[in-house]
Amino acid sequence: MIELFIITFLLVGLAFAGIAIKIIVKKDGKFAGTCASASPFLNKDNEPCGICGKLPTEAECKNPEIK
Repeated sequence: MIELFIITFLLVGLAFAGIAIKIIVKKDGKFAGTCASASPFLNKDNEPCGICGKLPTEAECKNPEIK
């Protein structure tokens, strides 16, 4: 039982460390291509994406550099 807890704790810690390293290494600490705010399930007010300006009803990202 304790072995399972240790393995789980190490794997979760490794995941957090990987995300932290990615944020530190990326320019300005931003993830590229994250348009979750443009999802119609998350954005009920039809606001454009804060990164590229894409509306939830549009299919393609408006900034090809982000992809």
